[in-house]
Parts: sequence; C-alpha cells; structure tokens
Amino acid sequence: MELEKRNTARPVEFRSSESGPGVLTGYAAVYNRYSQNMGGFVEQVAPGAFAKSLGDKVAVVARYNHSDSALLGTTEAGTLILESDDIGLRYDVILPDTTSGRDVAVLAQRGDLRYSSFAFHALEDEWDLTEQGFPLRTLVSAQLVDVAPVNSPAYLDTSTGMRSLANHLHIEFEAVTAASTEELRSLLNGEPAPVEEIRSEEENDDDGQGETHPTVSLRQKQLDLLNLK
Repeated sequence: MELEKRNTARPVEFRSSESGPGVLTGYAAVYNRYSQNMGGFVEQVAPGAFAKSLGDKVAVVARYNHSDSALLGTTEAGTLILESDDIGLRYDVILPDTTSGRDVAVLAQRGDLRYSSFAFHALEDEWDLTEQGFPLRTLVSAQLVDVAPVNSPAYLDTSTGMRSLANHLHIEFEAVTAASTEELRSLLNGEPAPVEEIRSEEENDDDGQGETHPTVSLRQKQLDLLNLK
C-alpha cells in the first residue's frame, strides 16, 4: 500500500494553556465533501473511513507539515486525541514545549497556520461519477498514519488515486493518465467511446501521399487488452 496525503482547508483552532504552548484543534478530513480536481478525478472521504484505525487503536502521530523532525504528539502518549464525528476526523494535539511546538503555537495564533492534513494507506475505495459526470473516488476505509497542521491546502500524491482507477477499470496506468474526462466517463459507465479518425503523419509513399487511419478509442484498446473484443 502506498502512502497518500490529503489536505483540508477547514481552519484550525488554537487554545492557550498554562502548562505548555497550547492546544491545536482541527479537522484532518471532512466527510462527503468533494476535493478539487486531482488531475482527472475528484475525491471524497466516506463517514466511517477511519473506523478500523480508531477501533484498532492504531498508533498515529501528529507532525507539522508531515515532517519527522517536527513531532507534536502521539496517540500512544495521549498527547494526540482523535475523534470521528458528523463533520469528519477531528484531532486535538497538546503542543510540546519544543521548538516545533512553540513555532506552531505562534503561527496558529497569528493566523499563518490555518490548514490540516492526514496521511494514510487506502484499504478500500470505490469509483463512480459525480452528478456532473466527473470521475469520483470515495475513500471507504483508510489506515491512518499521521495528522498534521500544514501551510498549504493543496492536494498531494494524486498518482496513487489514478493507479487505483486504472486497477478498477482493468487497464494500464498510462492509458488512464492519457485519457480525457469523456473517455473516463464512458469507461466508468461501461459505454464504448466513439471511434475517431485522424490524419497520420506517415512517411510519404511514392506518390508523396500520406494515409488516413482510424484510431480506436480507449475503450476499444481496453477490450483488445482484455481479449474481449
């Protein structure tokens, strides 16, 4: 399983504390909310996606920007508390009196640090289409690795999602990345895409003429690969 990271733009909250730099609260993931375009598909997290990790009490850490050198808390030590509610995966981390902990506290108080993220291994996902006909990946079950306050809300590591789509469609990864949204929509719907004709740039024959060749659709290439044509 490959490690993936996803961010959310939902703002973090900071509370001061007499015993340390403070407590940072945020939502590492928000349920049933479409992501931005992730290079050919959008994604959402299903409620209950983290139930197995939370139920099994998998060891999870909090790290600033997912950096090993910026540890903020751990579930094993009780300095990181995770909870799944109606909104999403909520975390509370008691910031340590370290350089990283103090930096995060100052940045959060100033409003410079506003976003959250989680790193995970996908255990189960499903593919469908949005109402607008755009490929949609739903994370049904995921093994948590860490949660993190981050500087940027950008989505990362989308190639793993595209590999999942390729596996779902039983075609090569390169074919999925080269496909248009319309072709992916047709494949997810189980519909054949139309055959197009293009003017090929062949070497000129004796008469100096090129040839026009039919180019098969991605769906037909898929059928060829599967020997189902």
